[in-house]
Amino acid sequence: MSGWLGGAYFWVKSAHLIFVIFWMAALFMLPRFFVYHQECSEESDENAKWIDREARLIRIIMTPSMIIVWIFGLMLAFDQAVFSTMWFWLKLIVVIGLSAYAGWMTAYAKKLALGERTMTGKTLRLINEVPGVAAAIIVILVVVKPF
Repeated sequence: MSGWLGGAYFWVKSAHLIFVIFWMAALFMLPRFFVYHQECSEESDENAKWIDREARLIRIIMTPSMIIVWIFGLMLAFDQAVFSTMWFWLKLIVVIGLSAYAGWMTAYAKKLALGERTMTGKTLRLINEVPGVAAAIIVILVVVKPF
């Protein structure tokens, strides 16, 4: 590659994709955890276990993966000077949306930990589709580069 990353380009790109997979896994798992969490009694031992599971998923997988995705993604963007392309800006908007979605889920996990169950299982199941749609859009923008 001709960018400033040189021979490290493919290693950075590989790491970026690996952590995208980890991040997406967490984005798919957390709303499903919420569904199961809401179905158990607030006074049960299971409730405490779901609070712990959600916190661990956020702390150990989702947040670190998201940060690493951002770091490596920006490294790749600067290396390839893609800031003048429309596909990149559209992808960036979708990734910002996914990051906001991750933040919203973190906030909802905190609400559940406090006993606030403001969404239905059906709504959470629908929300679980957000990362899949976003991933499809991102893949098309990066691979096809329609703009």
